[in-house]
Amino acid sequence: MHRDVKPHNVMIDHELRKLRLIDWGLAEFYFPEKEYNVRVASRYFKGPELLVDFQGYDYSLDMWSLGCMFAGMIFRKEPFFYGHDNHDQLFKIAKVLGTDELNAYLGKYRIVLDPQLEALIGRHNRKSWSKFVNAENRHLVSEEAIDFLDKLLRFDHQDRLTAEEAMAHEYFHQVRAAENSRGR
Repeated sequence: MHRDVKPHNVMIDHELRKLRLIDWGLAEFYFPEKEYNVRVASRYFKGPELLVDFQGYDYSLDMWSLGCMFAGMIFRKEPFFYGHDNHDQLFKIAKVLGTDELNAYLGKYRIVLDPQLEALIGRHNRKSWSKFVNAENRHLVSEEAIDFLDKLLRFDHQDRLTAEEAMAHEYFHQVRAAENSRGR
């Protein structure tokens, strides 16, 4: 697990048309059933599991961070979730994904929030991704992009796309076709 996926840790090789993930300083090998430190990742890209102190996370933490980066790119809002601290970060996420989904996630993993945090978060309905589309970003948003984003930004880490599933997603069909035609 990289555990610090963010734009500053992605290098672009334009000539080879490749992305490289750098700064593996917080990375750790994943072992099922192991509990991991939640004090990792950069705030705007932290998965909900870190924000609710759930130590049983896995590779999908990095997929959440990818989803945050992707949302920032297609909606031209960087960072997409802009919390002032970890509690505010969870609040900003809940305002978009809704508290019903958050509460289902907390219940499934028997996570109890601090009463102050629970009060701060309040109650919010899930927002439609279309609410973030405007004249400046409309050309970046497609049905495939929204579907891809929606499958990455899930409270429950077990419901997120895996890296393999993400690479096979329809959103990347044109990229795969172009690479195949270039003989790569």
